Amino acid sequence: IGGMHLKTNINNDFTFAGTIIGGKTMLPFYMDTILSGQKIIPTYGQAYGNNKTGYSFMDYTGYVSYSPNNNKIFNFQLGRDKHFIGDGYRSLLLSDNAPAYPFFRINTNIWRLQYNVWYAWMYDVSKANGFQKQFTNKFAAFHYLSYNITKELNIGMFENIVFRGTDSNQVRTFEVNYLNPIIFFRPQEYSVGSPDNAFIGLNVNYKLFNRLKLYGQLGLDEFFLKEIRARRGWWANKQAWQLGAKYINAFNVKGLSLQAEYNQVRPYTYTHGLVEQNYAHYGMALAHPFGANFKEYLGFLSYRKNNWEFNWQGMYAVVGKDTANSKSNLGQNIFLSYTTRPYEYGHKTTQGIKTTILQSNLKFTYYLVPDMNMRLELGYLQRSETNTMGYILQNPFIYLGFKTSFWNKYRDL
Repeated sequence: IGGMHLKTNINNDFTFAGTIIGGKTMLPFYMDTILSGQKIIPTYGQAYGNNKTGYSFMDYTGYVSYSPNNNKIFNFQLGRDKHFIGDGYRSLLLSDNAPAYPFFRINTNIWRLQYNVWYAWMYDVSKANGFQKQFTNKFAAFHYLSYNITKELNIGMFENIVFRGTDSNQVRTFEVNYLNPIIFFRPQEYSVGSPDNAFIGLNVNYKLFNRLKLYGQLGLDEFFLKEIRARRGWWANKQAWQLGAKYINAFNVKGLSLQAEYNQVRPYTYTHGLVEQNYAHYGMALAHPFGANFKEYLGFLSYRKNNWEFNWQGMYAVVGKDTANSKSNLGQNIFLSYTTRPYEYGHKTTQGIKTTILQSNLKFTYYLVPDMNMRLELGYLQRSETNTMGYILQNPFIYLGFKTSFWNKYRDL
């Protein structure tokens, strides 16, 4: 795998950045089982070939950024990239799991407030069978308002809407009503009689003693207080939440970092009656890579001294999967329409084929050029996957590499 990154600044108000990456890659078995059908590599996009000889791919990102007269209030960006909201390893609101997409973004900073609005052009590939000519357009608009209540406490409010570019009656383009930059879409959505897919969320973080950060997220795909209080497991109680903590220079040991994180997503979250309007792009979830209907525990340990670094990452997850032939839709696969649900009430997180995933990743790193993130890596990844149907997978994976990274690369999908 190789690539190049270029960034330049003119008069401190105009910035151009671009990255191109490509090559061949071979993936662990548990990732290849997904890739072989879709021909899509997580974070990178379209792939060609197979895992025996290596998948070929090429992708690029970049943007043009403009701050008029070098002001610190308004900034405009146009480009092709991905976005991440949150303080954790995962994001249940918007993550960098899916490939990059074209976007236009407006950033505003006033006092303790930061407000971001961006519009994106995405693709639905659920019916394409790997053929790019059969991809269909979908669009999304995002709003994120961040407020530093104090130096230690930050609260962010998030919302988005996803809508398809084609329907049975007409070829649809970007809905101009969604160009309204004011946060909270619901009144605007109702005003146009919209069947589109809306999602709202909350992001919170709090710093203690300049070393410990507590963070959390809450995502709401549907919200009907009466049904939530009834606790009858209504299918449309679609929520996601996260709790986590980061501890820097833990126990007064310089270079030692610890992190723990918990994620839980109820069945049918991120889904839609029209699959083309689910919360996904290019065949990948825009939030958590597991989709929905799971509970996940994550742990991280990192220690760095000079140019040497040791990392450990552990994951324990319980995922309620659907049957392999997709005849049963119990809410994990976000590429199934929620209209195919088997019943209205009695839904519980991890229902279905309960699958337990355990993964441990040990990695040793030596930084050759720290400022460029250029390094040598040696790692060992051990994964086990079992379910209530008797399926067992044991998949060790050893990797060695000379690399520098432009994006996050997940090995725990």
